[in-house]
Amino acid sequence: MKTRALGNSGLEVSAMGMGCMNLSFGTGKAADINEGIKVIRTAYEKGINFFDTAEAYGPFTNEELVGVALKPLRKDVIIATKFGMISDTGVNSKPEHIRKVVEDSLKRLQTDYIDLLYQHRVDPNVPIEDVAGTVRDLIQEGKVKYFGLSEAGSETILRAHSIQPVSAVQNQYSLWTREPEAKVLPLCEKLGIGFVPWAPIGTGFLTGKITPDTKFDSDTDLRAAFPRFTPEAIRANMPVVELLTKIAHRKNATPVQVALAWLLAQKPFIVPIPGMDKIEYLGDNIKSVALELTGSDLQEIENGLANIRFLGARLDAGLLGLSE
Repeated sequence: MKTRALGNSGLEVSAMGMGCMNLSFGTGKAADINEGIKVIRTAYEKGINFFDTAEAYGPFTNEELVGVALKPLRKDVIIATKFGMISDTGVNSKPEHIRKVVEDSLKRLQTDYIDLLYQHRVDPNVPIEDVAGTVRDLIQEGKVKYFGLSEAGSETILRAHSIQPVSAVQNQYSLWTREPEAKVLPLCEKLGIGFVPWAPIGTGFLTGKITPDTKFDSDTDLRAAFPRFTPEAIRANMPVVELLTKIAHRKNATPVQVALAWLLAQKPFIVPIPGMDKIEYLGDNIKSVALELTGSDLQEIENGLANIRFLGARLDAGLLGLSE
C-alpha cells in the first residue's frame, strides 16, 4: 500500500483509509461484532492503517467496535474520530462538551490518545476559535495528536487554522459531489491541509449496484431520506455510472476503482475513506490505489460529467443544514 501525507502536518497514512461507519450504522443493519472485527483487521492486513469512526455512529457502538478490533494493532494504526454532532441539545462543540466526548471516546476506543480528532459539524453557537483552542489544549495534554474539521467551509477552516493548525478536512467529495473544488480544496492546498473525502463512491451509487428498484429501509438506511436516492433521481443520475462502467471496461477495472482513482488523481494530499463493511469490498477498493488514469482518461471523465446534471440534493435538509 502506498502512503500519502495529509498536508504538511507530519501525518502520513495509507493512500486509502477505511470508513468504519457502515459496520455499525447508516446503510443497513449493523454487522455482527465478530464479522466487524474481521473486516477491520483484514483491511489492516491488506495495507490500510487509517481508520475513521465517530461517537455519532451507532451512536457509540462503532467506536467500541473499532476499539476492540484495533487494540492489538494500536501502535501501527491511525485512528480518526469526531465530536460535536450529537448531544442532549443537538450539535454541541462547547469546550466542556468536547472534553467529555474525548474522555468517553478514549474509553470506547481503548486507547490513551486519538490520532486525528475532527469537529463533526460546525456549531453555530460556539466560535470556531474556542473549538480550535480546546483541541489545541488537548493536543498539548497528549490526548489528541492532530486536529480536523468535517463538513466545514473555507472561512471556518481559515479561522480555526489561525488558532490550531488544521491537519485534515473531511468533506463529502466524489464524482457526483464536487462542491469542495470551488473553495475548500484550493484553501487546503494553500495552507498545507490534507483532504479526506467521505462517501467517495457516492454513498454506494457509483458502484453501479443501485437501481431505481433498490429499496432503502427508513429505519436503518440514511439514504432513504436523501433526495438523490429516490427512484426518479437514481434513474436520472445513471449516466455517471454508465460513464464509469465504460472507462472501467477499457481499463480492466471496476466502476468503484475508477471513481476512487479519479479522486486520488485530483490532488496528492487527498486520502479517500470508502465505507467497507464486507471483506469482498476491500480488494476492489484497494486496487484503485494502483490504477493509473491517464490524462486522456481524466479528460474523458471531465467531458462526460459536463453533460450530466445530477438530480436531487446530496443529503437531506437536516444534514445539509449542518454543513457549511
